[in-house]
Amino acid sequence: MLNRRQFIGAAGAAAIARPAIAQGTAARTLKFIPETNLAILDPVVTTAAVSTTHGYCVFDNLFAVDDQLRPQPQMAAGATTADDGKTYEIKLRDGLKFHDGEPVRARDCVASLKRWSTRDSFGQALGTVVDEWQAVDDKTIRVRLKRPFPQFLRALGKPHSSAAFIMPERIANSDPMTPVKEMVGSGPFRFVANEFVPGSRIVYEKFEGYVPRQEPANWTAGGKRVNFDRLEWHVITDAATAASALQRGEVDWWERPLPDLMSTLTSDKNVTTSTLDPYGLILGMRFNHLEAPFNNPALRRAILAAVTQDDYMQTVMAGDTDSYRVCRAMFPCGLPGVNELGAGIMKQPPDLKAARAAIEASGYKGEKIVMLHAADHPLIAPLGDITADLLKRLGLNVDVQTMDWGTVVQRRTSKEPVERGGWSIFHTNWPGSSVTNPAENLYIRGAGASGWFGWHDSPEMESLTAQWLASTDEGRAQKLLDDIQRSALNTVPVVPLGQIIPKTAYRSNLQGILTASSPLFWNVRRA
Repeated sequence: MLNRRQFIGAAGAAAIARPAIAQGTAARTLKFIPETNLAILDPVVTTAAVSTTHGYCVFDNLFAVDDQLRPQPQMAAGATTADDGKTYEIKLRDGLKFHDGEPVRARDCVASLKRWSTRDSFGQALGTVVDEWQAVDDKTIRVRLKRPFPQFLRALGKPHSSAAFIMPERIANSDPMTPVKEMVGSGPFRFVANEFVPGSRIVYEKFEGYVPRQEPANWTAGGKRVNFDRLEWHVITDAATAASALQRGEVDWWERPLPDLMSTLTSDKNVTTSTLDPYGLILGMRFNHLEAPFNNPALRRAILAAVTQDDYMQTVMAGDTDSYRVCRAMFPCGLPGVNELGAGIMKQPPDLKAARAAIEASGYKGEKIVMLHAADHPLIAPLGDITADLLKRLGLNVDVQTMDWGTVVQRRTSKEPVERGGWSIFHTNWPGSSVTNPAENLYIRGAGASGWFGWHDSPEMESLTAQWLASTDEGRAQKLLDDIQRSALNTVPVVPLGQIIPKTAYRSNLQGILTASSPLFWNVRRA
């Protein structure tokens, strides 16, 4: 089995300066170690998980989802439909205000939804059928559709990867292609801008003006009751340092401990480990479809057939076979309706001789493949090393460019050729709960230049997705779901590398940590 430590390349705790974390944890302060650095503050323009987690602190949503991924009113008091499902009217609940003291008005929501619907894949699908977004009065939003959209509330409540967060109108009216810098929301925490130290510390304070719903907290829905005055994120890239800080009580919660440190943490009676998201994470290799050589679907298919998912998952999860599953599908395995249609293509073990022949037949001419390698991300760093080794064994010309995850998140936006700072491959993971249906699964959507990084262009995929969205017949929807998978397995927008179920770790005196696709800091309390 491949050695995980070799891929991470950690020099050990002694070689890295210890972050300045005060000894002891104040009773009213919650200290958290995020999975990686927060490079982009705007949670709408990026799908980076850490930005989504930040977004849930600062912003709120009109609708959210419960643990069955069913949409529930959040900022909304409720919604009604008319005109055979072509008109939705949403009423805002009482007591909503932004961190600058201004009340939340319908026009803020309209501006936010317009901006979100130009960036998010589910939002884009909705946007194509919206005839008018309208603020009827300060408390009423009306959305007129060209035709019924059965997934309307699910779109507004999607839990991850560019969720429909609500911002003040003056901020939401900005260019949707440019990240906003001013962090003013109506969520349960206020961003403390003057204490933000990029790459080191992010600070939030409880927003005293937040009025939670009365229902119990459930996933991203329900009452967001904050039990701490202050929330501090401490970015600690060295795993041994993070583990030591958690065990000594210098921090309260570590989002993603390395799997090979779990035995140390679980043996400490002062530390509790648990599964944060039962849907797990999907590992993936993403191609740049705009530039050679991966603008060639035949080459992408050859790579798909050469991958051994076990190599990736064993390394990421330190050999813990109970924490991962092979999943040769374009949606999370185990969900209703998800058939493992890639099993016939991604044979285990793969035939590398046949893969080399397929690469030659594809017309590959030795073009340089620039792979963005996020060395500081514990669950992504190993993926790049395994892919680089595989591609070299297949005879491809690979240039591994090592950087931190924040730089990958910024660099992957470039559409330039590799000679001018572009890229060919990067690796990522995404919560299974964020890709449960064709509209949300932006990793296989085919929107081209307006789509997700990599810019997969597939009119067939967009047509099939539109048909799935309009379908109200269960049998028809299942056939379309299978057809969508077959289309993705043919064009290969992304190579699925398996499904893992990582754990989170926190001090045993914390209670109320919610199951969700992101760490959520409401409902958490100290025993």
